[in-house]
Order: sequence, then structure tokens, then C-alpha cells
Amino acid sequence: MLLSTALLLLGATLRSALAVTIPHDTHDHTHVEHVQLPGEWYQPESHPVHKLFRRAPDDGVRRPAVGSPEWAAPYPQGLPDSSQLPSAWVDALNAAVAAGRIPDIPQTTLPPTANPGDPVNPVYPPGLNPIGPEICSTTYRCRHADDIWDAPDGVFASSFDDGPLDGTEELVDFLTANNVQTTHFMIGLNILQQPTLFLKAFDAGNDIAVHTYNHPHMTTLSNLDVVAQLGWTMQIIHESTGGRVARYWRPPYGDSDNRVRAIAEEVFGLETVIWNRDVNDWRLASGGTTPEQIVTEVTEWLGGPKSPGLVVLHHERTEDTVSVFTSAFPLIAQNGWRFESLASVYGGGSYQNARSSTSSVQRASIVDGAGGSDTPSDTTSTTSAITTTTAGTTSATTTTAASTTTESGGPSQSEPANSSSVRASYHWTVSVTLGALLAALLL
Repeated sequence: MLLSTALLLLGATLRSALAVTIPHDTHDHTHVEHVQLPGEWYQPESHPVHKLFRRAPDDGVRRPAVGSPEWAAPYPQGLPDSSQLPSAWVDALNAAVAAGRIPDIPQTTLPPTANPGDPVNPVYPPGLNPIGPEICSTTYRCRHADDIWDAPDGVFASSFDDGPLDGTEELVDFLTANNVQTTHFMIGLNILQQPTLFLKAFDAGNDIAVHTYNHPHMTTLSNLDVVAQLGWTMQIIHESTGGRVARYWRPPYGDSDNRVRAIAEEVFGLETVIWNRDVNDWRLASGGTTPEQIVTEVTEWLGGPKSPGLVVLHHERTEDTVSVFTSAFPLIAQNGWRFESLASVYGGGSYQNARSSTSSVQRASIVDGAGGSDTPSDTTSTTSAITTTTAGTTSATTTTAASTTTESGGPSQSEPANSSSVRASYHWTVSVTLGALLAALLL
């Protein structure tokens, strides 16, 4: 009887042991680490984003290689036509509007400028207060509790806008040489036109986030046009990264409000990211600033208080804009700051369905049933899936510069999430197995 019991225990324990896979190479992009189902996305199961982006690396669908004509064919070649959107995106928007979750805020207009390209603030109709709680325009520096402006104390949360562009290759090579990653807020059309540079950034382990499809002032757009700008960018990222669903977006020019913010969150599950420091490197091309001026200003920030942490706006437009970052980079550690990819520091993972660019993708079909995206693509980048938890800001909507409260967490990108607990579970399982076997033999 005791022998029989021991053998049953041995069999059950071995089944448990076989269900665990030990990460043997955390940087192997072709290796898929499997975990027991079910898993969870960052967003709750009821969120529509689960049904909008369904591709997974192991769904059995053959897709054209990223950068091929077949890969590029489904995407807008210029400004997206909001009358030609996938019906699921429109349905999700209509459902959010019907439920009262999208504020009815009028679109803004852009006033004329003396010179095309000059900075300009969108204008609301007369009688509307852009810094009031009903609108809360980020252009006018209104801080909404759900937006990210600040990093955790002591953290330099790194990100770059507008890629992939001419400065991307130099930036990625520099980050790789220094064994760090950043978050690329990428423009969808630039991904379409520069797929090789896009893959260089992604394959280096950097996080990919949304910077819209054509870089417009978002508050000037209709609801459907906002959906088009966000949706097509999310789709091309999704189909070019093995099924990852972006978690963060940054509005061009920092232009968002309660309406745009709500569409991003309610339809696509996106969190809005602004910044608390701007190096103004975009002014280099016009002579509006110099590299020396930028480095001097950055040096002052780095020598200042470490609360709140820094969310600095950089651009990867040109080698010049990247060079001012590389010149100032040594000062970050010298002044006691911890350099991190922005998307990695707020808890819950860099994507809605994956911890990072080198971790596995959690399939939505686990919850919603089998199915895949209709848009073809190809990628090989995956490792371990995780369960995520929500962590975010807690401050109230305000027009002041009060800091938002954030939670820093998660393992480094060189160590897949939960890998230490997986190893511990494995060793415990093996110990119990051997103990049970020894007991059976002795009895």
C-alpha cells in the first residue's frame, strides 16, 4: 500500500515537473518558453483590446517577412482613411461612446503661423477652458491622474520619439554597446518605410511604443481619425513583433486631452505618456539651439533633485539629435541616476501581453477562443510569458506640476519575469520527486 502511494505521488510529481520549462538562454529570440495556462494580459479580460489584436507566434499562420511587399500591403501608404477602418475598431469606439466613456469634447484647430513648422498650440472653441477638469489638455500642461509625466525617484526613464529614422542605427548601436535599452515611440508610417531600422531597434531588446501613424496634433482629429492614427500604428507593431500589443503611446507635440486619452485607453488599452523635461533637440536643425546648450541644460537636471524621476523627451531623427544624448549619457550614472527604458519602470510589463521585447507573448485566444489576425507578418522574437498586475498613478487631475505616484518593478530584460521562481519550483519539484522515490524503495 505504501509503495503504491509512493508511486502515485511520484507520478503526480513528475507530471508537475514536466510542466515546467527552465529558461536556458534568456537572449535566444528563437526559443519559446511555455508556462501553464491560463495567463493574463495587463488589461482585464473584458477590455476590447483582447479581440482587436490576436496574433501569436505559435498560431500556425504563415506570414510574410517584415519589410516584404506582402507585409507592407495592408497598411496605409500615407494619411489613413478613417472610412476604411477594420470594423472591430469602429465597433469598439461606438460601444465606448454609447457607454458614455468618451467625453464629447470639440476638436481643436491650429492657428496660422508665420512659418510652416513653427510650434503652435491647438485652440479650443471660445468658452472652453483647456486646463479645466472637463478637458485637461496636456498641451496646456494639465496633468490627468492616468497620464505619465514623471519617473520613479532616482530613475532616468529613457525614450526617443519619431523613429525609425536616420538616427536610429547610431542610437541602437550606442545603447547596445552600453548594455542598456530604451523605449522607442515610433511613427507607424516610418516603420512601414524603414523596416530594417525598426527590426534593428526591436531585435536589440528595446521597447516599442506608439507615436501615431503620421504625427498629427491629435486633439484636432475626429474620433474615427484618432482611432485610425492609433490603430494602424498598433497593428503594424503587433504584426512585426511576434504579436506584441503596445501598452504606451505618446501624443505628437504632447497634444492630448480627456477625449483623445479616453479613446486611447477605452478602445486600445493604451496609457498616455508625456514628459517632464524636453531637451529641444528638434531645434538643432533650424539653429534654434546647439549641442553645447542642450548638454549644459541636461547637466543641470542631472545635478538636481532625484524626486520625481526624469522623463526626458529625446528624438532619434538624425545623428545630431542622437549625438547630444550620447554626449550626456555618462553624466546620468555619474550623478547617481538609474538609467531604464521608460516602458519597463511602471510595473506590469512593457507591453499589454508581454513583459518585454525578449519575453513571450500571451495569446488572447486563451481567453477569447482560437483565432488570429488577418494581417500577415513574420517574426521570431519570444521567451517566457507572465502574469501581470496593474500599477499606475494616484494623483488627482490638476493643473499644477505635482508628481504622479508610480510603482517601479519587474526584473531586468536580461532575466525573464518569474524565471527565478520557475527555477525554485523546478528544484523543489525534483527534490520531492527523488524523496518520494527513495521512500518507496526503502519501504
